[in-house]
Amino acid sequence: MKDLAIQLTNRPGDLARVAQALARRGVNIKALAALNVDGAATTRILPDDIVSAREALEAANIRFDEGEVHTVLIENRAGELAMVADRLGAGGINLQAVYLTGIIDDLVEVAFVSDDPKKLKKLLGEF
Repeated sequence: MKDLAIQLTNRPGDLARVAQALARRGVNIKALAALNVDGAATTRILPDDIVSAREALEAANIRFDEGEVHTVLIENRAGELAMVADRLGAGGINLQAVYLTGIIDDLVEVAFVSDDPKKLKKLLGEF
């Protein structure tokens, strides 16, 4: 699974421009995280169709980077994310993004993107 990292201009309507480009190609957004830190706005989008999403952004001249996403289901209770993050940190994993992708009963699906996807996948497979 892949996500898209997009640097926004931090101006009104910039996220709408990205969402509209995806919508024109029928791309559904499964998960999204966006924030502004010191004037630098970034969004990460998990599309339902990475090929169409790529085409949509390229057609709209929107630059992006792709990240390999690995997900894990954890219990929806205090300390679970801390346990996963601790194990990843101890394993030398540098995280580029973490975001919630869904809740299923008492489980939370969390998406992780790292600069070492193979190692991340191996460590997350232990959960």
